[in-house]
Amino acid sequence: MSAVPGVILAGGLATRMGGGDKCLLELASRPLLAHVIERLAPQAGPLALNANGDPARFAPFGLPVLPDSVPGFPGPLAGVLAGLDWAQALGAAQIVTVAADTPFFPTDLVARLQAAAEAQGAPIALAATPDERRGLARHPTFGLWPVALREDLRAALQAGTRKVVAWTDRHGAANALFDASAHDPFFNINTPEDLERARRILAEQTT
Repeated sequence: MSAVPGVILAGGLATRMGGGDKCLLELASRPLLAHVIERLAPQAGPLALNANGDPARFAPFGLPVLPDSVPGFPGPLAGVLAGLDWAQALGAAQIVTVAADTPFFPTDLVARLQAAAEAQGAPIALAATPDERRGLARHPTFGLWPVALREDLRAALQAGTRKVVAWTDRHGAANALFDASAHDPFFNINTPEDLERARRILAEQTT
């Protein structure tokens, strides 16, 4: 399968971290965003960053910065739309998205999202892990998205849709199931305590 463009979603407000850019917090003496780029780059084609505000603060990473085109910080779907508009200009048929605050996502994420979409005949694929209570926990910021649905998504956002699965369920989304028995690969950093936990996980992985 051809390399699909990748979009790193960093458009949130990070209120539980006191505001600012979570992805610029340091993990093992490097910005969190550097870890995410390092993990995604071998799996994807060209990369871009969805973020709002002054793009100059991300200049050291050398990525195009894609702001939300829908005002009011409407959530991850706005970042997906920004990525789809960017990919349309590239002539790409799909994008893959990852969250900027999740440094341990699978190294085979993209291939397995593509395989799940193909096997299940779905236009969209979302990452998922087993969940004792719900059976399945979806991680909708980790997804494969078709450029063909970008105008549908734009209309949904303008009509007030905010929850990712509220939109994906309308179109049919495949689930790519990942193992979470050792640790949740989609663990994301929301609080200072989460950042400490990430440092411990990274230390365990490098010893």
